[in-house]
Amino acid sequence: MRYKHLFTVVAVMMSLESWAQTVIKANDPHIRYSGRIARTDSTAELSWSATSLKINFIGTEISGVLKDERSDNNYNVIVDGNVINIIHPELYKKTYKLAFGLTPGKHTLELFKRTEWAMGKTWFYEFTLAKGEKVLPAPLEPKRKMEFFGNSITCGYADIDTAGKDRGTSTYEDGYISYAAIIARHFDAELYNTSKSGIGITISWFPLVMSEMYDRLDASDPYSKWDFSKYTPDLVVINLFQNDSWLVNMPAHAEFKARFGTTPPTPDFLINAYRDFLKKVRGKYPQAQIICTLGSMDATKAGSPWPGYIETAVAALNDKKIYTHFIPYKNTPGHPSAKEQQAMADDLTAFIEQTVSW
Repeated sequence: MRYKHLFTVVAVMMSLESWAQTVIKANDPHIRYSGRIARTDSTAELSWSATSLKINFIGTEISGVLKDERSDNNYNVIVDGNVINIIHPELYKKTYKLAFGLTPGKHTLELFKRTEWAMGKTWFYEFTLAKGEKVLPAPLEPKRKMEFFGNSITCGYADIDTAGKDRGTSTYEDGYISYAAIIARHFDAELYNTSKSGIGITISWFPLVMSEMYDRLDASDPYSKWDFSKYTPDLVVINLFQNDSWLVNMPAHAEFKARFGTTPPTPDFLINAYRDFLKKVRGKYPQAQIICTLGSMDATKAGSPWPGYIETAVAALNDKKIYTHFIPYKNTPGHPSAKEQQAMADDLTAFIEQTVSW
């Protein structure tokens, strides 16, 4: 009986401790979400690169409950604008102490998905604040909004592979230091990153091209459609054609055979395909300014026809709010490194500052 009473006391103490905590569920309006995130009453499902959630609170520590589809995703833990930790959610629902030992007072915490949707989904359930801590109104919506449509370059593929082996696994991918995320932070803009490594306009390394993916909520589900009324960017950046530039010269590849048969696509075919995708984006965002860029891999090296294809496609639309800008070829092997991502960001930021009014 003595042990029974002890267990009862422990259970009551644990219950009281839990009761003293402040629990902020996934559907709580105190949380600000960013990106194409599927939400229910109990969870938020994150898959796309750069999706994030933010919360303001008064306290010294905060925990979160998450579960991952494959345990192949990584998240930056950002407190007051500084990355303080990286978490790697596991296959089961688990509580993670996201930040602790903070100075007493107001803080903003952000969870930022470093990895792209190919690494699977993560489910977020709740935040927990310790006894005496207080949740504050959600962070304000940024005045500027951006969306990027891109490939591995925009995802940050292998950007932290310091060994130079161009490895594309989640360990070596950090979307937070991709040029897209750097630019968005520079302009204090919200970022939606609708990108996938290997994807193209006319052909990809797999059976999916951008015009088939760009309107999805769950990128892996063709029936899961994104509601474009939920987010209207002021500025759209399209950085595509790099994968096309390789694959159109690979007639033995299964995707070449599936998309083109035995005959390589003509320049007119490529130009029209780019123009058609651009028209789809314009149809979704009638007022947005759009930059059609390319770089910084070998599709922009000297003599490449691909920038010209883009210029021709853009000119055909005669739209004064659509611009072209090409980032010079980096002339090094593999995908852009962290340093090269920063150089891309600097290049495109300068163009935006000179060209875009917002």
